[in-house]
Amino acid sequence: MPDEARAQAAPSPVAAARRLIDAAAPAQRGLLLHPFTDAARSDWHYTPRRRDGLAWKAMPAALREATTALMRTALNERGLDKVRAVMALEITLRELEAFGLSRDPENYALAIYGEPGAGSGTAGSTGGGTGSNGWGWRIEGHHLSLHFSLEGDRVVSTLPQFFGANPAVVPRDVAGGAPRDMGGTPPRAGFRLLGTEEDLARQWLAGLSPAQRGGAIFDTRPYGDVVSRNAARAKPLDAVGLPWGEMDPAQQAQVLKLIGAFADHLQPELAEARLARVRAAPLESVRIGWAGSLQPREPHYFRIQGANFLIEFDNSGGNHIHSVWRDFEGDFGRDVLREHYRRAEGGGHRHGSR
Repeated sequence: MPDEARAQAAPSPVAAARRLIDAAAPAQRGLLLHPFTDAARSDWHYTPRRRDGLAWKAMPAALREATTALMRTALNERGLDKVRAVMALEITLRELEAFGLSRDPENYALAIYGEPGAGSGTAGSTGGGTGSNGWGWRIEGHHLSLHFSLEGDRVVSTLPQFFGANPAVVPRDVAGGAPRDMGGTPPRAGFRLLGTEEDLARQWLAGLSPAQRGGAIFDTRPYGDVVSRNAARAKPLDAVGLPWGEMDPAQQAQVLKLIGAFADHLQPELAEARLARVRAAPLESVRIGWAGSLQPREPHYFRIQGANFLIEFDNSGGNHIHSVWRDFEGDFGRDVLREHYRRAEGGGHRHGSR
């Protein structure tokens, strides 16, 4: 089914979240639901570890179906395939690594923060009876951390975002596929989860003049990981690389295409909202730079940074990628929800911790 037709038939975010909550048994609900606080939501990571939420492996079929429906309110089919592929790469690691039995393609957890639909239609709602309270949800596990913050049915933030890929290029076919009820196909030799992003960056770099390339390449080695790591609040990094104003229109268009690839997993209206925020910065604040080798499958890193956002792509090991998109004010919807709470409190309506 095309994304457009699926979107028309899909439930709203609040309806999808309520369906998931209602389908959960009391013990499962205790794992699924968490307070909508900055401390709870900003405790995130992309390594294998214990994390908030209800794990896919602990969900019966009805809950897995409801979880997928909630994800579809924010992710298009490419996005769902990307999530499936991250999970399925754990199967690849299980076969390739000496300690591979610890890899678990179903150790990915869905967490809901706050009360979806609470306060619907009350004073302070921003229109349409969509609800006045903030809430959010997250899907997270090894090499995956996607966060969505909402005000009623209105998605106000789709960040932070983390996608990783290990191996970045699958060396050989493996058996098995994505976790139960997620669909997908087994990882095949040559599969590159984040190949589009890397290829577009290399195309941009190849299109530079020698002088431009000298300004774009700012270090001979990468940094072992994305520099921003899993910070609760991202801060601007050093202003390195080639400034927007030193690129010609074709090169600038290539940068925008590259930025767009990091939002290609989202429903169209959410991707456009994120890119509109980039363009509103303004674009003259954008710099893009490269560190490390210019050869494929060798350690490298690139960074795109503007006044309000940061994208990092790190392949320090040559075949193991971490990628992240952060917003300096908008992560977890902080800027939008802060203004909403300020207006609501001015009208005498108190909300929970932000």
